[in-house]
Amino acid sequence: QVQLVESGGGLVHPGGSLRLSCAASGLTFSTYTMSWYRQVPGKERELVAGITPAARVRNYADSVKGRFTISRDNAKNTVYLQMNSLKPEDTAVYYCKASRVQVYWGQGTQVTVSS
Repeated sequence: QVQLVESGGGLVHPGGSLRLSCAASGLTFSTYTMSWYRQVPGKERELVAGITPAARVRNYADSVKGRFTISRDNAKNTVYLQMNSLKPEDTAVYYCKASRVQVYWGQGTQVTVSS
């Protein structure tokens, strides 16, 4: 059974930082492209960042370039999202996704940026 478990969300002031983690089990993690998405109520889920299996390619939404960094540790079956210079518009539920032929999603973690 595949599980993706996100952690690290919370409440942070504008300009602050958070690091999200997504721990995967039940799949061969090193063969999956991993991505972070986010969603706010009433809007579609949007791609924030993605990283290929060997971390050779990383891509980011324009809105987070230069502020967020995606990374992975294949030995720990974990993908990370370092979020710096957070803005109120970054407030959302953040989801981890694993994709190859199959696609798996985590349950999400809430990030709230507010003063």
